[in-house]
Amino acid sequence: MAVVGIFETDGDIGIITIDSPPVNALSLDVRKALLTGFERFADDDAVRGIVVICGGRTFFAGADITSFGRPPEEPVLRTVLASVENGTKPVVAAIHGFALGGGYELALHCHYRIAVPSAQLGLPEVNLGLLPGAGGTQRLPRVVGPELALDLITSGRRVTASEALGLGMIDALAIEGQLRADAVAFLRKVIADDRPLTRVRDRQDMVAPYRGKPEIFDQFRSKHARAFRGFKAPENIIRAIEAAVTLPFEQGLAREQELFFELRESPQSAAQRHFFFAERQAAKIPDLPKDTPTIPVKTVGVIGAGTMGGGIAMNFLNAGIPVTLVEMKQEALDRGVGVIRRNYETSAKKGRITAEQVAARMALLTPVLDLAALAEVDLVIEAVFENLAIKQDLFAKLDQIAKPGAILASNTSYLDLDAIAAATSRPDHVVGLHFFSPANVMRLLEVVRGAKTADAVIATAMKLGKTIDKVAVLSRVCHGFIANRIMSKRGEQAYQLVLEGPTPEQIDKAVHGYGFAMGPFQMADLVGLDVITSPDRNLRGDFVAAGRLGQKNGKGFYDYDDNRNRSASPQAAQLIATFAAYKGAVGTGEKSADDIIARLLYPVVNEGAKLLEEGIALRASDIDVAAILGYNWPVYTGGPMFWADTVGLSKIVDTLKALEAEHGQAFKPARLLEDMAARGETFGA
Repeated sequence: MAVVGIFETDGDIGIITIDSPPVNALSLDVRKALLTGFERFADDDAVRGIVVICGGRTFFAGADITSFGRPPEEPVLRTVLASVENGTKPVVAAIHGFALGGGYELALHCHYRIAVPSAQLGLPEVNLGLLPGAGGTQRLPRVVGPELALDLITSGRRVTASEALGLGMIDALAIEGQLRADAVAFLRKVIADDRPLTRVRDRQDMVAPYRGKPEIFDQFRSKHARAFRGFKAPENIIRAIEAAVTLPFEQGLAREQELFFELRESPQSAAQRHFFFAERQAAKIPDLPKDTPTIPVKTVGVIGAGTMGGGIAMNFLNAGIPVTLVEMKQEALDRGVGVIRRNYETSAKKGRITAEQVAARMALLTPVLDLAALAEVDLVIEAVFENLAIKQDLFAKLDQIAKPGAILASNTSYLDLDAIAAATSRPDHVVGLHFFSPANVMRLLEVVRGAKTADAVIATAMKLGKTIDKVAVLSRVCHGFIANRIMSKRGEQAYQLVLEGPTPEQIDKAVHGYGFAMGPFQMADLVGLDVITSPDRNLRGDFVAAGRLGQKNGKGFYDYDDNRNRSASPQAAQLIATFAAYKGAVGTGEKSADDIIARLLYPVVNEGAKLLEEGIALRASDIDVAAILGYNWPVYTGGPMFWADTVGLSKIVDTLKALEAEHGQAFKPARLLEDMAARGETFGA
């Protein structure tokens, strides 16, 4: 839809209204309309002040990211902002919805800011591997001080209007629903009081006390070293805010620009921008007509009150949807409800929710011991033991209990959804809703589409994901679906490679250096080596037999002290050597970190190509989203498929072929991967 720029006057107040759905991004057309409005009212002697306001659901929600990489077109954003800040008439930004990124930077160029209570403000560019490039790092410290600016910009945190008022990020609150009238009234008072045209850029009171105190920046780096590890943007943000404190404004602005362009051209920002769009693309199902009806989900049943079932229930309670929670034994039910309550009370103690919200959410929970209580719910999700026969038996019972039209969902991680659906007379209403643990925290929801799942059920599941604040990714049926299937290849190769010479420490160090929070052996120790069992002899089983269970008893692939600090274990090394001899593993000598990463992660890429080849995943970008949100794959690499493009598909194919010659079929390149490499194609294209 074309931008709508409306220029009106209310007495001596000029009003610029921009309406460019869906989010009033600062595109070329929007910038032209803004500049036209400012110039028109600047030349109108009857206008004494200007209000900038937006139509639709939000104020300017940010820059037009799709324009990145294209040649700049006038008027560029800086030209528009200069016309605001350097004008001779007071300008008020009237904010509703979101004022984010370039949108809040525009507001900072205005002389005053007013917002409705429901508005949210922030500079979230860090999530795109960027920093605010239109003066945000120079102006925000002048409003809230450098210490708070560091926190707000490196976290990308959104601030509510009420908090923003207290921090000085806005000057007044408007009444909900009468923003325009209140903004005009506010500006009239400014004019009547003959208040000076104070520009944010000229303010010194919040930055002057920090000059000559570089330690605040070093302390901030140190405090957040773990969270910032591997990311380039936070360090550039720190440097830019330091420039706001130590340099004259224009020099600070120049430094911000230098640091911004350095980030914009970096592989990290390209990767994070890819993820930004991939996350949104995941919701689009090409073969699902836009007018596909959805099924109202006003009540939900969850079977199983353990860690997973309780977490699933919390998602719906958080969204205000009543949940009936079913367990077989009172003790298990009481324990599950108690965990849910404690989770909410912990959040309340941390100030994330109120005591009233705790009470309201718990009031929506109905704990029961009888499946018959699910007779009238709209959706049932089972989170019982991962065993096909158990799930089939349960779905056969649900088929008799649930009302016609109810959706029956399985949280299975690996099992055949079609075999589960076959136990019912309504396979068209069976769907996979695979949550990741902890289910109330992890954002990924794999929606598994069975061979007979109805379009309306898929449309409902995808919509429901958004309702409960998840990112839904569609998968067809296969063992492990998307995230578990691809990442199992990393685990398989880690357990094979450790038999060939590299130690758990060397493998974990390489994986950690790539960007993962921890390597596979450290993760295994954290989860517990006895969690996954197998009837066949395997390395984990040998460790468990030797009494090495992981962190829980201080002995796993590593030894742990009382503070859970890990160190290399001679006993673990001996167990690995013994199992390697049993398997007849051949030592392959020293491995560099790059060699280890290729060995562990190229098979992940290869499995992703197979998912596309088989039609399990819709898009390569969906695989990236699943890996990042399901397994914390480092977002600044863009996910396995985006990363593969940056490595080069030909290089990956050649390496896989070499590994296949040495180790066998596990490394055979997928046909799709070979064909794409031969044609010089990329997954991103």
